[in-house]
Amino acid sequence: MADKKLHDAFIDQLRDIYDAEKQTLKVLRKLGKAASSPELRKTFETHLEETQGQVSRLERVFSSFDEKVRGKRCDGIAGLIDEAKSVMDDDFDKPTMDACLIAAAQRMEHYEIAAYGTLVVWARSLDKDDVADLLEETLDEERATDELLSTIAMHDVNQDAADGGDADDEGEDDQNEEDDEEDEAESDKKDKSRRSAARKSKKASAKAETSKQKARRRR
Repeated sequence: MADKKLHDAFIDQLRDIYDAEKQTLKVLRKLGKAASSPELRKTFETHLEETQGQVSRLERVFSSFDEKVRGKRCDGIAGLIDEAKSVMDDDFDKPTMDACLIAAAQRMEHYEIAAYGTLVVWARSLDKDDVADLLEETLDEERATDELLSTIAMHDVNQDAADGGDADDEGEDDQNEEDDEEDEAESDKKDKSRRSAARKSKKASAKAETSKQKARRRR
């Protein structure tokens, strides 16, 4: 029997990340419900919508290779999701819980960033630039989400957790619906602004790298 080639390895990894995204869809809903920070909650909700689009992109990649859409059990993301569920079952105060949710979510993001980075490089090696460009859209979204989570953690959540959550808990309990709506609107604006800046930066870097790779192949 002939040895498997890079094409086979690509399809294997494609099925792995497809299953990973399917598992991620389920846990993102739970992360959003567990978050106390309006901005963090909005980030999880937005990334849930993005992940649904990422699943659709992966299905298009399967089609471009004339492969059946099928996932393969991703034990890596499953373990990270188990850790996230364990965090949500703990009895941390609200700011500390948010800090732990960010940490758990970023572990998952880093796994996916590594997976998509590999798939993009392999797709270009297989002369599938259209597939690489498609996967790179998802890679940019994963990186932008990771950066946004870091920003929320460093600017708000981590310091609130370090200061102790008692005062914040009482303040949140006293908020009325109008305050919540204002917080959501403000966090939505920040979210869109940060994501836009992150994506522009990643897109510029990706295009520069793509140009270099194509130039090298022409030589």
